[in-house]
Amino acid sequence: MAHEDDDRPRKAVSHEIGQDLSMLSVEELTGRAALLRSEIERIEQALAKKRASRDAAASIFKS
Repeated sequence: MAHEDDDRPRKAVSHEIGQDLSMLSVEELTGRAALLRSEIERIEQALAKKRASRDAAASIFKS
């Protein structure tokens, strides 16, 4: 017999900076680490785009 909870949508993985990690399983910690790595990559891509825009604007005004 299946549990009633099996049909419920799973909560999306999220992470709060400074959160207590002691109650999380190895699998949950692995998922959090992957989530944070992908977020770091996304932030670094946004930084690269903004820096490129800033550098392009700076080069125009240096003339």
